Amino acid sequence: MNFKECATISVALLCVKTAYPADSLRTQKIKEVVVTADRTRRANVYETVPIQSVSGDDIRMTGVQSVADAVKRLAGANVKDYGGIGGMKTVSVRNLGAQHTAVSYDGVAVSNTQAGQIDIGRFSLDNVGLLTMAVGQGSGTMQSARHYASAAVLSIETERPSLDTGDYRLSSGIAIGSWGQVNPKLRFWNKISDKTMATIDANFMRADGRYGFTLVNGNEKTKEQRNNSDICQWHVEGNLFHSFNDESQLAVKAYFYKSERGLPGTVILYNNISNERLWDENFFTQALYTKKIGESCKLAVRGKYTHSWNLYEDKNVKYSGGILHETNRQDEYYISSTLGYSPVAWLEMAIAEDVAANKLRTSVNGSPNPFRITSLTALVTKMKTGRLTAEGNIVFTYASESLTESTKYAITTPADRKKISPSLSLSYRLLPDDALFFRTMVKSTFRLPTFNDLYYLQIGNTSLRPENAVEYGAGLTWNSRKIGAVKYVTATVDAYINNVTDKIVAFPSTYIWKMVNFGKVKAKGLDLTLGTQIDLSKGFSLTASGAMTLQEAKDKTENSPTYNSQLPYTPKVSGSLSAIFYTPWINIGYSSTAQGKRYSMAQNTNEYLMKSYMEHSLSVSRLLHISKSYDLTLQLTVNNITNKQYEIIKYYPMPGRSFLATVMVELFKNKK
Repeated sequence: MNFKECATISVALLCVKTAYPADSLRTQKIKEVVVTADRTRRANVYETVPIQSVSGDDIRMTGVQSVADAVKRLAGANVKDYGGIGGMKTVSVRNLGAQHTAVSYDGVAVSNTQAGQIDIGRFSLDNVGLLTMAVGQGSGTMQSARHYASAAVLSIETERPSLDTGDYRLSSGIAIGSWGQVNPKLRFWNKISDKTMATIDANFMRADGRYGFTLVNGNEKTKEQRNNSDICQWHVEGNLFHSFNDESQLAVKAYFYKSERGLPGTVILYNNISNERLWDENFFTQALYTKKIGESCKLAVRGKYTHSWNLYEDKNVKYSGGILHETNRQDEYYISSTLGYSPVAWLEMAIAEDVAANKLRTSVNGSPNPFRITSLTALVTKMKTGRLTAEGNIVFTYASESLTESTKYAITTPADRKKISPSLSLSYRLLPDDALFFRTMVKSTFRLPTFNDLYYLQIGNTSLRPENAVEYGAGLTWNSRKIGAVKYVTATVDAYINNVTDKIVAFPSTYIWKMVNFGKVKAKGLDLTLGTQIDLSKGFSLTASGAMTLQEAKDKTENSPTYNSQLPYTPKVSGSLSAIFYTPWINIGYSSTAQGKRYSMAQNTNEYLMKSYMEHSLSVSRLLHISKSYDLTLQLTVNNITNKQYEIIKYYPMPGRSFLATVMVELFKNKK
C-alpha cells in the first residue's frame, strides 16, 4: 500500500467519524476467532541454532510407536535403546552425553538428579502435538534458565485442541500388536467456559515382549527367544488451561506414570536368563503462568513438584539370601521465572532465574542420602537488524549440597560449585528476497556430577569437577518458494565441533573402580536435513523428509590406551527417511532408520565391531466420517518389514518384524 492509498483511507475514516457523533455509533462485538496452524520444519531455517521439528500427526502417520523411535529420525540424535518394549531409552545429541541433553515437557524441564539422564521411553506418543530437538537452547527468549544451561533440548509439546464453549471431544481406542501387546487409550477434551479448558489423557499397555532372534556362534546359528522383556505400564495426565481477563494465561498439569518391567539383560552364549525387574512410579505436577505487562514486558513463571520412586530386584545366588532389593526415592521442588523486555522492535532482553531443591533417599547400603540446592541465572539478549539476527546469553550456576544421613563410610560433601557459561549464535540472510541463511554458534555448557557419580556405593567420588563442553557450529539453511506442484523444499547443512573436558568416567583404582575427571572427547560432524511437500493432484499429495549425520567422535584422553579411538556406539554414518502419501481413500506412511558400522567398546577392534543396519516400517491408515457426531480411524503398521536382526546396544537384540493394529473412535460436539 503506497502513501496515496493510505492518505485516502485516512481521510475517509475521518469523514465518517465527523459525520456520525461518537454516541450515535453502534458497536458490535464479534465472536472470538482462534487461528491455528501446524509448525513445520520450514520455520526452523530462520533460527540462529539448529532446530528440528516434527508434528505428532506426522509421527503417528508414519507408524512410529514411541517418542524414542521418533527421536531416532532426527539428525545428530543418538538414542541408546536396550531392546524390547520395556527397555530403557536415552538420548544424547552430537555425542555430548545424555546428561547434557535436557528433556522439556510442555515448557518445563524434566529432571533426574540421581542418574542425570531421562528415560524417554516412558512418554506416550498419543498426545504429542510437536516434537522439537534444538542444539543449544530452543527458540524464543522466554525460556527457563534450565533450557539455556543445557547443551541440547528435546522438547515435547502435547496437543491443545481448539474448541468453542461447551464443545468436547472424546477419543477412545485400542492398539493390539505382536508379542502380546495390548494398549487401550482414552482422551477427553472439554471447553468448560470461554476462559477454561480441561483435558485428560490415559492409557494402559502390556506386552510379554517374547520376540524371537537368531544367536550366532561362529558357523552355528540357533533360534532363541527374548526372555524377561515384559512390561505393564499405566499413564494418566490431566491439564487445565485458563485465560484471565487481563489476557494472562495459566496452564496446570498433573502427570502420573507407573510401570513394572523385566530387564532383559544381555544375550550371551549359553546364558539367556535374566531375573532383574524394575518397578517405577513417577508423579509430577507443574504450572506455567504467562502475562504480558504493558507493551514491552512479558513474564513467565513456572513451578513444579516431582516425586520418583523405583524398586530394583535381582535374583541371583551371589546375593545373601539369593535376592537383592534396592529402593530409590527422589523429590524435587522447582520454581522458575523469566522476565522479558523489548524496548524497541529489533531488541529483546530477558532474565531467567531457576531454583531447584533435590533430595535422594536410597536403601543402597553404604550410599548416603544427599540434598542439593541449585540456582541457575540466565541473561539473554536477542537483536535483529536488517538481515542479521544475533542472540547471546550468559548462565551462572551455583550448587550446594549436604548429606541428610550419615553412612558407614567416611563421605564428605563436595565444595559449592560456581560456574559461568556464555554462548553466542548468529544468523544472516544471504539473499534479500530468498530464505537462504548462514548461521553460526559457540556455546559453553557443563553438567554437574550426578548423585550416583558422587555417592553410589564405594565408586562415588565427592571431589568430582563438573564436566565441561564447548560447542562450535556453522551451517546453511534454505527454504524455497512454491514451485509449481512443489509447495516447498527446505534444507539445512550444519557442521560442528564439540570438545568435552573433565569427562566423568569410571576408572580402576587399586582394587575398586572410582569415578574420576579423566576423559577428553572431541567430536566433529555434519548434519543434513531435507524436506518437501508436493501436491500431485486434487486429493493427492506427498510429504517427505530425510536426515543424515556424518560424525567422528574420538577419545582424546592423554595416556589412554584408547587414545584417538572412535567412541562406543558412534557410527560414522547414520540417517533416516520418512514419507507420507495422502489420497482420498487411505494414507500411506513410510519410515526408515539406518546406522553404519560402529564399536561396542572403546577398543576399535574386530571383536567389538557391530554391523550396519537399515530398518523399515510401513503404515496404512483410513479416516472414516461416520456421521456428524463421530469419526472412526483405522491403522495397520508393520515395523521392521524385512525382519532385519540388529542391535543398537551390544548383546541386546532388537525386535524383528511386528504388526500393530489400531482402532480409534472420536466423539465430538460441534466439530470444526
